[in-house]
Amino acid sequence: QVQLVESGGGLVQAGGSLRLSCAASGRTFSRYAMGWFRQAPGKEREFVAAISRSGGITYHADSVKGRFTISRDVAKNTGALQMNSLKPEDTAIYYCAAKPVANSILLYTRQDDYDYWGQGTQVTVSS
Repeated sequence: QVQLVESGGGLVQAGGSLRLSCAASGRTFSRYAMGWFRQAPGKEREFVAAISRSGGITYHADSVKGRFTISRDVAKNTGALQMNSLKPEDTAIYYCAAKPVANSILLYTRQDDYDYWGQGTQVTVSS
């Protein structure tokens, strides 16, 4: 099992940047694919970005492509989401998620694919 703890959320003006971190417990985090999702008030949780177990393959939702970048540091058991050029519509609770996988190059975009979730961190972008 793995436990995930997000941090780095906060209040930022439109056009600003934030870097979210996801700290994972356990020595086998390198065996997990990772993803970031978000849930805005009154809306369903949606996919933001995903990264393979190896970290070599990434995929970003169209709504954040070119502005957000997912990454991971396998040695440090951490994941990150760098968010630039933030917009008010990016306001949401952001969650990291993990799924144990045998294949090092697969990644997952559906929240039902993920087995472990963090508690979320609030990101608020003011206009």
